Amino acid sequence: MGKALEGVRVLDLTHVQSGPSATQILAWLGADVIKVEAPGRGDITRGQLRDLPGVDSLYFTMLNANKRSVTLNLKSAEGKAVFGQLVTTADVLVENFGPGVVDRFGFTWDRLRQLNPGLVYASIKGFGPGRYADFKAYEVIAQAMGGSMSTTGFEDGPPLATGAQIGDSGTGIHLVAGILAALYQRTSTGRGQRVQVAMQDAVLNLCRVKLRDQQRLAHGPLGEYPNEGFGDEVPRSGNASGGGQPGWAVRCAPGGPNDYLYVIIQPVGWRPITELIGRPELADDPAWATPEARLDKLDKAFALIEEWTERHTKWEVMDALNARDVPCGPILSTRELIEDETLAELGVVVEVEHPERGSYKTVGSPLKLSDSPVDVQRSPLLGEHNDEVLAELGYLPGQLRDLRALGAI
Repeated sequence: MGKALEGVRVLDLTHVQSGPSATQILAWLGADVIKVEAPGRGDITRGQLRDLPGVDSLYFTMLNANKRSVTLNLKSAEGKAVFGQLVTTADVLVENFGPGVVDRFGFTWDRLRQLNPGLVYASIKGFGPGRYADFKAYEVIAQAMGGSMSTTGFEDGPPLATGAQIGDSGTGIHLVAGILAALYQRTSTGRGQRVQVAMQDAVLNLCRVKLRDQQRLAHGPLGEYPNEGFGDEVPRSGNASGGGQPGWAVRCAPGGPNDYLYVIIQPVGWRPITELIGRPELADDPAWATPEARLDKLDKAFALIEEWTERHTKWEVMDALNARDVPCGPILSTRELIEDETLAELGVVVEVEHPERGSYKTVGSPLKLSDSPVDVQRSPLLGEHNDEVLAELGYLPGQLRDLRALGAI
């Protein structure tokens, strides 16, 4: 069976997380992703956070599946010449260097589209043009400047970062959407184009409901928030859902750090909840029966639920609530996720063999296409595909030896 992006060639000049997360998705969808790395070291994450000496780190392997690796010295004339040839064969070029780095290699957008008018040139930056354009950006900086941290945590505590990598991988997913749109538009125009996504912009897009609530504040307190008072900014509201249906994380037995379950009280769910917790009289009590009546005492409502959940495991609570169509979900630890049999059966977590580190687990593709199944393959060794890729460009064995001697590959 073919792949959705079969025949699409991607030059991957990305490193660390935001860019590699995007190009990995393209590779999973069937694109021929050629990761271009500096000779000797390659992507810095090959050596970061290593758990085994001298072996590519899990940081690298879990972001670079299904790719081919070539090494090119883009500071050398010979390396630039090879890269120029690669550009002529590519459909997409992706980079996440600091502003101007690719230009300084001699490959401005004007030069690139002269070499290949159909090229889609995609970039991730920390920020868009303007005051912040040249600032360095990292995952949590993007969270800080995109609205996430100011609205995450409890009211009486400091701003908090989320464990989900919404700044890096979240931006990568946005870039994939832009690349696919540009490729689709090329089918009618024949032209490539620039695609740019800023990390700050991507985080803000994911925080849009908080901008919604910022504007709602002009008309009074936010009733679905558990906060006692409101100023002129959206507050941190702990584990409140922030949506139309109130939710909270309640403690479960035996009381470990992740023995919690998140439960949402829908209007139709109140009666079955009251029956489960042994308080059926609250279903018809005017002081509790409607969402409006419960709104000013949601803390007490969840405390009543917690008195029941504390006597049961999160799995027992999940089964009991789901049997009554009450939305809920246990808080799953990283250990529980990596060992989850259902996720393994679905290919959400997969086991991969690596020639140097052996077997390891990684995430599978979250995108499920009926006619483009994903087979997650290991990440490439540094420069593993030099001979293969350059031979496709017409280089002969003697020329490859010369390029190595010159330090160009």
